[in-house]
Amino acid sequence: MSERTEWLVDRPETAPEHWYLFAHGAGAPMDSDFMQALAALLVARGVGVVRFEFPYMVERRESGKRRPPNKMDVLLDCFRAQVDRVHDELGPKALFVGGKSMGGRVASMLAQEAFEAGRVAGAVCLGYPFHPQGKPEKLRTGHLEHITCPTLIVQGTRDALGNRDEVEGYPLSDAVRCHWLEDGDHDFKPRRASGFTQSQHWQSAAELAARFMCAREM
Repeated sequence: MSERTEWLVDRPETAPEHWYLFAHGAGAPMDSDFMQALAALLVARGVGVVRFEFPYMVERRESGKRRPPNKMDVLLDCFRAQVDRVHDELGPKALFVGGKSMGGRVASMLAQEAFEAGRVAGAVCLGYPFHPQGKPEKLRTGHLEHITCPTLIVQGTRDALGNRDEVEGYPLSDAVRCHWLEDGDHDFKPRRASGFTQSQHWQSAAELAARFMCAREM
């Protein structure tokens, strides 16, 4: 199941040299509003986007029943299989891995090995879950302290899974770039009084991600 999960493939009008393998978060599928919007915005900026679902989400789609995420080893194996499949079927000049929340975390955990093997050019994480909500002491940053794979994290300044004040105190590798969306939450939604909209933040995230990806090649 993990190797042949269905894809959603979005291509720009001109054949793209840069592809983004885009994984969903823990609670929403590959065609959620966030995933749909970011895929479309990236394609409009010349990046090809491939979306897939982890095994538990495939089961949820088929059964209609909510499932908890698979264990991390299963998630990693599934993501690795998708990297291989993208290379086999699309032959990208430059492949980037990443995702929304949990999907970005899984991508970042395999990015170093794939980067060293010449399989990916970098990672792009949108709303990284630096810690579980309400548990800032349980950090998910160990691998990000030594990573050399170029990594972009786009984060809302008031993300409950890692806000700006918290994250700026973490010892992250110099290869990790964090860009902040003012007053954004975990889905990049700001409060009305901020003067920003979620749509604006989604567009900013896509622009940052596209610039980051298009500046790098395998």
